[in-house]
Amino acid sequence: MPSSPSLARRLQRLFLTGLLTLLPIWLTWVVVKFVFVLLGDASKPWVGPVSRRIAAWFPDSLGWFDALWVQNAIALLATLALIFVSGWMARRVVGQRLLGWFERLVARIPLASVIYSSARKLLDILQTKPGTTQRVVLIDFPHAQMKAVGFVTRVMREHGSDRELAAVYVPTTPNPTSGYLEIVPVEKLTPTDWTVDQAMAFIISGGASAPDTIPFTPPAERPPA
Repeated sequence: MPSSPSLARRLQRLFLTGLLTLLPIWLTWVVVKFVFVLLGDASKPWVGPVSRRIAAWFPDSLGWFDALWVQNAIALLATLALIFVSGWMARRVVGQRLLGWFERLVARIPLASVIYSSARKLLDILQTKPGTTQRVVLIDFPHAQMKAVGFVTRVMREHGSDRELAAVYVPTTPNPTSGYLEIVPVEKLTPTDWTVDQAMAFIISGGASAPDTIPFTPPAERPPA
């Protein structure tokens, strides 16, 4: 018969093992559910009335169309179809013209124009390399002995000295949509060979998805080989 302390430690280990096993599954479910609900809500205003009308027209064969889960499924599929169609049209001349017309329309709305143009620029910037620096970098944050992963969004010049400065977006874990914007001298950046996708996986996983070795010291501060 095991002693109470031994049994307590065993139960504690089992609890931690179960928690660590289920936590990634739960987080995945929360994120996927949030995205699916968000996408589905975009189509619900017209899916609901259409589903109820179809169920009223054919109560015997299609009465189940009025069920809530059917409406949610149709709304999600409709939104996904809209996304795919938008991506297809964006590659065509007609779609580009419609997008240009929409952007000109949004530009006339004060608050919407700032939000849309800022989000559009950020997404476009993350798909291209900034020129003189690597896109994914490490910066001193919150102090010199700690590093944070950041994305260089723009390289500027300091007024007066002409020194290169980088605007670095530092996302938070596990939600990369929030974060900090830091202005860092380029010589203080630690470049990496990561892609944006690899950096996002590192951030969302809390560092679990990471290479075996990473740079830490900026090139300007490394001792000569």
